[in-house]
Amino acid sequence: MFRGRRGGNVGLMLLFFQILNFGLNNIPPVTLAVLGLNIYLFFNPYKPLQYACISVHESYYHDDWQRLLLSPFHHADDWHLYFNMMSLLWKGTKLEQRLGSILFAIIVFVFSQLTGAVYLMVQLFLARYMDDPLYTLQCAVGFSGVLFALKVLNNHYHPGGAYNFFGFLIPNKYSCWAELVAIHFLAPGTSFVGHLSGILVGLLFVHGPLGQILTAAAPLFNSGRAARRGNVRYDGGRPESRVRDNNTPGDINVHTRGLSEEEQLQQAIRNSLNERGQHASRPLSPEEIRRRRLNRFDR
Repeated sequence: MFRGRRGGNVGLMLLFFQILNFGLNNIPPVTLAVLGLNIYLFFNPYKPLQYACISVHESYYHDDWQRLLLSPFHHADDWHLYFNMMSLLWKGTKLEQRLGSILFAIIVFVFSQLTGAVYLMVQLFLARYMDDPLYTLQCAVGFSGVLFALKVLNNHYHPGGAYNFFGFLIPNKYSCWAELVAIHFLAPGTSFVGHLSGILVGLLFVHGPLGQILTAAAPLFNSGRAARRGNVRYDGGRPESRVRDNNTPGDINVHTRGLSEEEQLQQAIRNSLNERGQHASRPLSPEEIRRRRLNRFDR
C-alpha cells in the first residue's frame, strides 16, 4: 500500500518489457488476469485515488465500504504499479502452479478484502490506544498488502533458503518481517500498517483456520465441471493436477474386456455372424446364396 501521486511512464515501459520477456504463455491464467486488472485500472481508474484509498475515517466512520474493494487494485504511480506487479508475476506464478488456479483465485480475492479489513482494525486500534486521530485519516492504496500475504504463503509452500538482508542471511520464513522493516525506512511513503496487515492475513492462512476454510471451499466452485469430468481431489490445500474422467481406463476395460481395437472389431464381426445364424430359420440353397452374392456386388 502506498500514498502518493501518479508519476511518469518509465515504470510502465519496464513492466511491459518484463511481462513480454517472461512470456504471456508462461503466466498462469489467474495471475495474468490480476495483472491485467491492475494495469487496466491504472489507465482507467474506477475512481480517483482520493475516493478509492481506504481509511478508517472514510470507510468505517462514513460507511464507504466500496473502498475496501477498490483500494487493492489502484496504484499511486507507475513505479508503484511496476514493483507490485513484478512481485505478483513471480509470487503468483509459483503459487498458482502449486495450488491450482481455482484455489489461487479464491485466495487472491479473499486476501484483497481481508487485508483491507485488518488494516482498518489495526488503524482503529492504534488511533484509540495512542489517542491519535491521525491514524484514522491515513489513506492507503495498492496491492502490496496482498503481496505480503502471498509472500507468507510462498515461504510456507516453498520452505528453505535464506534472504540476503544487507549482507545478513535471514531464513526465508522470516524474510517478510525483514522486508516490512526495510521498506518502512527505505520508502517512507509506504503504509507500514498495510504491509503488516498482509503478513497477519498470510499467517492466518498458514497457521489459522483461514487456510482450511478456503481449501474446503475451492471444490465447491469446481462442482459443475467436476460433475462432467470427475472429481478433483484436494490434499492439504494442494489440488491434484490429475482429473479423473468418467471414462477412465478401468471403466473402459469393463466394456472392452481388455481387447485391442482390432480384437474388438473381430469380436463384433463374429457376434454379428452368430446373430444372423440365430435368426436363420432354414439353411440357404446354392441358388439363394448365388443370388444374394450378386445383389451385394450390384450394390
